[in-house]
Amino acid sequence: MKKLLGASALALVCITASAKAETINILVEGGGEMLQKAAAEKFTAETGIKVDFTVVPYQGVFDKFSAEIASGSSAFDVVTIDVVWNAKFASHVEDLAPLFTDAVRKDLPPALLADAKIGDKLIGMPAWANAEIVFYRKDLFDKPEEQKSFQEKYGYPLAPPKTWQQWRDIVTFFTRDTDGDGKTDFWGTDTIGSFSEEWMAHVLQAGSPGVILDKEGKVIIDNEAHRKALEFYVAPHCIDHSVPENVNEIGWGEAQNLFYQGKTAMMKFWAHAYKMTPADSKVSGKVGVAPMLAGDAGVGAIPGPWYNVVPSTSQHKDAAKKFIAFAIANNALGIEAPLGLAATNSAYSGYASKPGYEHFTPLLETLSAPATQGRPLNEKYQEIVDEAVLPAVQQALTCKADVGKVLADAKETIEDILD
Repeated sequence: MKKLLGASALALVCITASAKAETINILVEGGGEMLQKAAAEKFTAETGIKVDFTVVPYQGVFDKFSAEIASGSSAFDVVTIDVVWNAKFASHVEDLAPLFTDAVRKDLPPALLADAKIGDKLIGMPAWANAEIVFYRKDLFDKPEEQKSFQEKYGYPLAPPKTWQQWRDIVTFFTRDTDGDGKTDFWGTDTIGSFSEEWMAHVLQAGSPGVILDKEGKVIIDNEAHRKALEFYVAPHCIDHSVPENVNEIGWGEAQNLFYQGKTAMMKFWAHAYKMTPADSKVSGKVGVAPMLAGDAGVGAIPGPWYNVVPSTSQHKDAAKKFIAFAIANNALGIEAPLGLAATNSAYSGYASKPGYEHFTPLLETLSAPATQGRPLNEKYQEIVDEAVLPAVQQALTCKADVGKVLADAKETIEDILD
């Protein structure tokens, strides 16, 4: 009888403990769940706090979080948001400044730390980050006949490009008709005309204090660095004819496919793609990587970080903050996920020497470069891009417009949007 009572009491204790066990719910897009799942499982094992994920498509994160804010209540304790939404949601999330210890600050690339700060508030902790780097065909670059021909034509050795001029030289060199029908069927690279981030990276390389807006919110899209960068960006299409002609139909996916199908010798692309090269692609086992290009200001890129934030309406703020602190301390766990991304220098450097992670060294160099910085932290950023920035890039890619006038017109449009 005593044994029975003891067992019953123990069961009651377990049920009570289970009822009191805390659960936090994280709103995230699909790739983000994979990158944080291992950390969440370890967090639950060590703290007893359960972590549930609500997984939605990319735009669904913005829409669901916006709806929660409008309703004044939240089912979510952590939301993982794209950096472009930081300014939009800043007044609806907790200040996470206490989580940014000296050790955490030292372990983050400066651009990621800067993008976390809105006003006097550190609104989110980086969960993972990415940046464009240079991908190139090692098999082509290593061919003695290609090396000899390039040296004779340009007067310097064929190697992964570091500067704008080297990029144009190499891209032009590899553009050719491979089957002898009089039509170009292999290009040095592509030009993306349906997104503007790649051009913005060149703006930073050219030495602009920011892209589109400066730190005070003044419109600077017409400054000299923006002009130089746009002239460089359109040159492979308009002058060198070293990219496929349908530039305004080429986005990230199309650029990736051209490279994987063996149609281009190089591409500037987000670093995570290195490990995701299809095994059956024409370039499998032949891909080399290098840091993003350098202009007058050196290497520069637009990082692509995502941040964990705690909604002000969360009912489990302390547990949510514990998870975020735990996730950044165990940031390297995300590298084992299919996307293989992290946010901290230590996470990336810890894997950089391992086979299959050759892209981490150029990624770290690019993320930490002095010229690298984020997009404008402005609530109207997407509207600015859609109505002014991207149309300006696409107009310049017609090869008929004056670049200076295109940017001056874009400035007027942006100022109207901000007024």
